[in-house]
Amino acid sequence: MTDRIHYFGIRHHGPGSSRLLVSALNDIQPSLILIEGPSDCSDLIPLLCNAETTLPVALLSYAATNAECSSFFPFAEYSPEYQACLWGQKTGAQTAFIDLPMGYRLAQAIKQDDKAQQREECGQVDPIGLLARTAGYEDGESWWNDVIEEHQESHISLFAAIENAIAALREDAVETGTISQQDLIREAYMRLEIKNQCKAHDGPVVVVTGAWHTPALQEKHSLKDDKALLKGLPKKLTDRQIKSTWIPWTTPRLAKASGYGAGVQAPMWYQHLWQHQHNPHQLEHWIAQIAALLRLNGHVVSTASVIEATRLSHSLSHLRQKQRPGFEEVREAVIACLCYGESLQWQQIQETLLLGHDVGRVASSVPLVPLLEDLQVQQKAAKLKAEALQREVSLDLRTPIGLAKSTLLHRLRVLGVPWGQSIGAGKSRGTFREKWVLAWEPEFAINLVENLAYGSTLEQAANNKVIEALAHETQLPQLADCVLSTLESQLSNALAHGIQRLSQVAAQTNDVNGLLKAIPSLIDIHRYGTARTLPMDEIAVIIERLAAQAAIALPYAAHGIDAEEAAALSQLLLKAHRAFDLFDLSDDLRCNWWSAIWQLIEHSSSHKQLVGCCAYLWYADSRFKDDELKHLFGKNLSAAIPVQSAAYFFEGFFGEAAQVLRYEKSLLAIVNQWIQQLEEDKFIECLPLFRRVFMNLDALERQSLLHALINKKQQGQEYRMLTHILPVWSQQMQQVGALFTEETV
Repeated sequence: MTDRIHYFGIRHHGPGSSRLLVSALNDIQPSLILIEGPSDCSDLIPLLCNAETTLPVALLSYAATNAECSSFFPFAEYSPEYQACLWGQKTGAQTAFIDLPMGYRLAQAIKQDDKAQQREECGQVDPIGLLARTAGYEDGESWWNDVIEEHQESHISLFAAIENAIAALREDAVETGTISQQDLIREAYMRLEIKNQCKAHDGPVVVVTGAWHTPALQEKHSLKDDKALLKGLPKKLTDRQIKSTWIPWTTPRLAKASGYGAGVQAPMWYQHLWQHQHNPHQLEHWIAQIAALLRLNGHVVSTASVIEATRLSHSLSHLRQKQRPGFEEVREAVIACLCYGESLQWQQIQETLLLGHDVGRVASSVPLVPLLEDLQVQQKAAKLKAEALQREVSLDLRTPIGLAKSTLLHRLRVLGVPWGQSIGAGKSRGTFREKWVLAWEPEFAINLVENLAYGSTLEQAANNKVIEALAHETQLPQLADCVLSTLESQLSNALAHGIQRLSQVAAQTNDVNGLLKAIPSLIDIHRYGTARTLPMDEIAVIIERLAAQAAIALPYAAHGIDAEEAAALSQLLLKAHRAFDLFDLSDDLRCNWWSAIWQLIEHSSSHKQLVGCCAYLWYADSRFKDDELKHLFGKNLSAAIPVQSAAYFFEGFFGEAAQVLRYEKSLLAIVNQWIQQLEEDKFIECLPLFRRVFMNLDALERQSLLHALINKKQQGQEYRMLTHILPVWSQQMQQVGALFTEETV
């Protein structure tokens, strides 16, 4: 029986392996093709080979009761396994997978709770890398390219040569104990499957597996020994407990850099080699593609430079005694001739050139999980095409199509599928425009599978997921953000729960930071509105409740806090206060708010930075009576006050309004006097503070303040000093003058 079985050890996603394998299939004309892949998914092979399917795609399997437990197997057009399946479908040869069933794999994954093992099927041994290092190459990719991919005269006998080399490596691995137990179990199962399949079929048989497994499959093992290896497997999941289907994949996710263990360095280079394998001008096509990308990036590339790059590629291959230019020769020639020796220009295009941005498409007959099916319907309705390459889109929410796109992207973000990243203003200000950066990742399909527990449509799943999150959230800012997310996603059920939950937490909280954080975004939505239908009355009620709670909690929040906490609270207070200016608070609430601010000013245990901040708000609203402000400044900026406390008050008041010193001469005099009284070491200690405050002024404002300070006369370029204060200023004038003119002290 072994005489009619032909074993081919391939490299996953190797176009050279595919080319040689197809040639071998044409010669052998097998009636049965057995391929490395989960044996309980063989019935999905016809869907893979469907004319509507556009590669890359991946076989996704997951546990029906535990969607987080999943596994995927990617296929590219140039993958040998895919070409074997395609050949079998075209010729009528029986085609089947023979590897360990997903029922065992997922059962193992559930038992081990190892998501990394679920998501990636990566061998612990890199046989290609070992062979490459033995041959004197730096990496396996370069060696494989030279021997197989870029060598058009390669013969089918290479399979036997590689098999012999791998067999030697396996002998060494057996001696050192580096072969994984999982590999041994899989190989035992595949040997059993090969035996069973061959018994039921006549004629030649071709077995296609990774090169690492081929020697082990040809070894003679007793049926008893192989079955003994399988006894350690956990109880297999039934067919009803497993869901398997094809999902779209992306070319960047075929790359090793993405974390895919069986990946290649340059998927698009391999795609090019496969598509142009019979084209004598494939090198010229590749260099022309590079030139086009460089031009799109704004670089000038002449036809003469393209010709010279082609000539240099051939010259480098001759120098290195290669049959034809490979990837390395082309890259070096392009950098020299098209990038003028600047590798930076190459780096600007290499991601697009080598990784690509293609997204596969599955046939309409492929059974999709409900959420994936709904996503396809919504994508089509919103006219949003999935692409791996980042692209920016601008949405007008006043148009039905713009609103549909926005709603879809927001709902996907709720489900943990960040297909789009929101950029620019508009998220919280209720603008009628949104900007997004879109980039599709294959993992998004898996993320959707994990959300099946919440519903079978995007809207239903997003609603239920938000409702669940709301029930467990106790922090007011997070609740406010969650409510805003439901508004943007147009999740009516979740919005009702969100408003109710927000009201409950607001009524019970005394966390002033959380209250102040939540207020501005809600007021922005209420004031500016959006293209979406919003319950403005309900939002207004929540805002007033938050305002009432903040007014009660604020006076107590300023006691016993450090400088960092005071600075953070000051910023929250300013943002909330400015937001209240845009909202029609009731008279009683506004009165309560101002009363809270005054209590902060008056209370002796309030942190001085907060006192200064609140004093500025009181001053800006013209609430100080005659001499009240002067008295407050005299009380907080005097020799009797510790320097650090006075500095905090100074920063709190002038941090947002340094320009006040230009036209409030009385305040300027108080500040001037306080600075004069500072000892030199204390003055130097306060210099960073002064710089932070006065850097908020522009150059003209700082110059005007300097003139007011030293009483510059408009007589030529001379300054008249105030002689009566000269003895006090003489030691510090240089430092102050340098500070105000942005010179380094």
